[in-house]
Amino acid sequence: MRKEESGFPAKVKNGYGSTRSTRGLHPRGLVDMLVWREVELEKLDPKVHIVRIAARVGEKKRRGILAKAKDLNFHIANPGKEEGRAVTETPPMDEEKALPPETGEEKMEEKSEIAADEDLDKTEESSE
Repeated sequence: MRKEESGFPAKVKNGYGSTRSTRGLHPRGLVDMLVWREVELEKLDPKVHIVRIAARVGEKKRRGILAKAKDLNFHIANPGKEEGRAVTETPPMDEEKALPPETGEEKMEEKSEIAADEDLDKTEESSE
């Protein structure tokens, strides 16, 4: 490593760092600010800051922060998978596309039919 031989990681030298003006910024070029409450958004500027919601914030408070951040035109670094959507909500389905729920008996019949088909296949293979 000291002699910079092959097989070792590159030695740290001048030129490996980022420019001083962009050092420590989010890739969008904004200052990353951690937020725990909605009130903290009022102190920030959307042109300068990008919002990162703290990991320990619950879902109810997170939804409020997301709504207020959208109203104030903030970029959100970690909005979540389904931005502000309640967990208990289900997507609306068309009545035509909705399938009727199967009963336990129907499932058992399908399994027995599949098993019977597999048994037939095995007996055909063994007889050949």
